[in-house]
Amino acid sequence: MKSNTILTLLMLLFIGTAVYSQQFRDRGATDRYVNIDNDSTTNTGKINVTLSGKTKYTDYKVFSHKRDTTYIDTTLSLQKEYKFNYLRKDLFESLEFHNQGQTFNNLGYNFNNIYRFPDIGFSAKQVSYLDIEDIKYYEVPTPTTEILYRTGLQQGQVLDALFSLNFSKRLNVSLSYKGLRSLGAYRQALVSNGNFRGTFQYRTKENQYQIRGHLTTQDFFHQENGGLTPESLVNFIEDDPNFATRARLDVNLKNSESQFDGTRIYLEQSYKLLSNKDSTNNKDFSNLKIGHILTNENKSYEFIQKALTTDFFGSASSSNPRDKEAISKITNNELNLEFNSKYVLGKFKAKTNVTSYSYGYDTILNSNSNINKLKIEGNAISFGADWNAKIKNFQLNADASVTPGNGRLSGNYLKGEAVFEKDSVFSVKGTLLLSSKSPNFNTILHQSEYDAYNWQNDFSNVNTRDLGFDFASKWLNASLNFTNLDNYTYFDKDSKPQQFTNQITYLKVKANREFKFGKFGLDNTFMYQNVSSGSSVFRVPEFVTRNTFYYTDYWFKGKPMLVNIGVTFKYFTAYKANAYNPLLAEFRIQNDEQIGFPTFDLFFNAQVRRTRLYFKVDNATSSFSDKNYFSAPNYPYRDLTIRFGLVWNWFI
Repeated sequence: MKSNTILTLLMLLFIGTAVYSQQFRDRGATDRYVNIDNDSTTNTGKINVTLSGKTKYTDYKVFSHKRDTTYIDTTLSLQKEYKFNYLRKDLFESLEFHNQGQTFNNLGYNFNNIYRFPDIGFSAKQVSYLDIEDIKYYEVPTPTTEILYRTGLQQGQVLDALFSLNFSKRLNVSLSYKGLRSLGAYRQALVSNGNFRGTFQYRTKENQYQIRGHLTTQDFFHQENGGLTPESLVNFIEDDPNFATRARLDVNLKNSESQFDGTRIYLEQSYKLLSNKDSTNNKDFSNLKIGHILTNENKSYEFIQKALTTDFFGSASSSNPRDKEAISKITNNELNLEFNSKYVLGKFKAKTNVTSYSYGYDTILNSNSNINKLKIEGNAISFGADWNAKIKNFQLNADASVTPGNGRLSGNYLKGEAVFEKDSVFSVKGTLLLSSKSPNFNTILHQSEYDAYNWQNDFSNVNTRDLGFDFASKWLNASLNFTNLDNYTYFDKDSKPQQFTNQITYLKVKANREFKFGKFGLDNTFMYQNVSSGSSVFRVPEFVTRNTFYYTDYWFKGKPMLVNIGVTFKYFTAYKANAYNPLLAEFRIQNDEQIGFPTFDLFFNAQVRRTRLYFKVDNATSSFSDKNYFSAPNYPYRDLTIRFGLVWNWFI
């Protein structure tokens, strides 16, 4: 989205706030310390609020896609420090590239929330993409606004703006826009991203009919530099003072860009055919509900060059097409029937999905290509069920579906979950996931003007089995995942898609423990990983650790300011990290370099009434440490960088 879209949205936010201020003036609290917490974790600490009037902080609700409920929360905590980034997520298992908004290398993998159907691919450009599960819905008694601002790397900034209001107690609408424009320290590293979200939810007075939905439009424009040239790599590693200004270092690509776009319409509705009060004579069967879910999602990717770079990507032959985009279109309609019954110990939902899909190109891009199929397209029907039950202290959940046939969407999905909670003292969760689905579309069909980047494959389904355990308490948080992968699909050292013929066995153990000493605290997160089979294509560091020593206290008379000051140390052991291919927007394996280095980040955060202020120094020791910090081969991690930002909420 362009800058005029941002300005228009901001004008709507401020105008809307002014319009509704008169209407709701007698309803609100004078001081509400609030912040939309973008994760779904439960806040177990005390929320620092001062309320008056008719509203309290529990009236300001945030709903996840799974309908988990959290509240608007303004506490300044260490977790907020970890999540004060462009994605607003804890990036412990990710290795950032030097400029915010760029992609990430993996320090760890998570398989317990994989999607049921294949995606377009070009995954390096989708780290900032907001999926259905990332969209939040709101219920607020008064108009609610949040602004996040964060400075860019060299020039530019991040702005994430939210405006939410209830037209009535049962109808909520929200508008959100996150825009980023950041000029990197190296040549050809400009990032310009935009994420627009519009949501609504409505329910009738007796909750007989409910509907919610969202619209997203997302665009990601990146300049691509291909990393440093061999000569520039030597100048960087040897810390040549003539190249302290990183823009002086030469890069492999000088005229390359990539554009990834996505739009989605999501609509979910349900109608109660039978409710509890209508079934007094039939208590065995109640709350019969029929539902419908529509998802329509389009994605496109294009690698753009003013002139071909054959010395970097190899020989090329062009058919001079006007349109070089890879385009994916998926439409899914789900019909479901849900009811409560003692015979199933809880809630049961039967569902049927009808899906149509299309992926491909409009024409042949390379005259030397042997590709004879421009598009992958078809239809599929899936059958499945959800089950939720609570037996004493146990919560049991299951989700299953099967897509029969031999098409690209054929496969199966099963996820089971058992949670035991003991009086809010501790909880234990076990999960089992079984999945079989096609690899991403760009591994099956890809076109390019470069000869080596054209293929048409007939890959088998990727089979995933993941067994996980989570333990949460005030003493220790820990998780263990044991994963098996068959037909794992990857890009080899020549950037060709391949399927691994043997099984991959992956173990991940992660633990977190925080110690507090009065006004001081020490937060420790540790992760151990082992790939006992398949390490030639599936690579992760053996150990990753993050340790934060911090001080927190109220300053000044009357305690108007809460401060959080500290230093974070992060380190991962050396491993052969995947290399980045800018044409494919994918990572490939490589056998030449190992990457592993420590970083120290300093931060000073403060909370004043409804505003949280963030001041951070990234990679503070880079000026005198060895120049061995890389996000991927040829791509240096960021040098010492000073960032400033804030999160500001206000209510009418």
